[in-house]
Amino acid sequence: MIRKYKFYLLAALAVILFIAANSVYIVSQPEQAIVLQFGEPIRLVKEPGLKFKVPFIQNVVVYDTRLLNLDPPAQEVVLNDKKRLDVDSFTRYKIVDPLRFYKTVRSEEMARSKLAEIVNSSVRKILGRITLPELLSQQRTKIMSDISQAVKADAAQIGVSVADVRIRRADLPLEVLQAINARMKTERERDAKEFRAQGQQQAQQIRAKAEKERTIIIAEAEKQAQITRGQGDEQAIKIWNDAAGTDPQFYGFYRSLEAYKNSLADGNASLVLSPDSEFFRYFGSSVPRGK
Repeated sequence: MIRKYKFYLLAALAVILFIAANSVYIVSQPEQAIVLQFGEPIRLVKEPGLKFKVPFIQNVVVYDTRLLNLDPPAQEVVLNDKKRLDVDSFTRYKIVDPLRFYKTVRSEEMARSKLAEIVNSSVRKILGRITLPELLSQQRTKIMSDISQAVKADAAQIGVSVADVRIRRADLPLEVLQAINARMKTERERDAKEFRAQGQQQAQQIRAKAEKERTIIIAEAEKQAQITRGQGDEQAIKIWNDAAGTDPQFYGFYRSLEAYKNSLADGNASLVLSPDSEFFRYFGSSVPRGK
């Protein structure tokens, strides 16, 4: 009997504890809570601490009150001048109206998905009105302000306050970059070929000019050499003529010696001449025969 009584007592205590556990909930400092009854919000709790609710009938949904970050994937945006950009943005937001938030998106995961759609739509809409030079100019600050205002207006409908929207990166798509690099490479190669052709043309002109100057210099030098040789020959002939006129006998003797030297220079040469030949008139006597 006592054991049965203890069993009932323990069972009752367990039920009481179970009911008590489902009757209380804790709201921490960076949280806010909505008490739901049969799925309908009946109370908003923003003060932290230990709170009570009707067990099994009411349940609690908790949302963060801190500033949250949204970092959606980069999206492709077409600008007003038909330029395509891969835009990577980030957003900082806070849940300021939990009741509206619960009624529209229910959970934070759904809220991030909805907010990403809002941000992407606003970015495409605003950037679709401008050109690439405008995006890269000093108007960038105003463009970002327009995007932020558009996102804030749409985000307020789901109970979210957007603190800031920023474009972290705006690059040309990879295939466009590759096409630009290929075009730049082709242009540089064309410029290089043109520069090489111009260099070769200038080199040929310089070589032709140098060859022309060389030919002129050589011709002038040969002309001057011919003139100098002619003048020298003229002086030599005059000297020889003067010498021959002064002493004809010595001149004849000198010319004979030159003939002997030229004829007998080759040791293997053979001459067949008469002993009384005029060629040997100076052999054996310093005075020519007949004188």
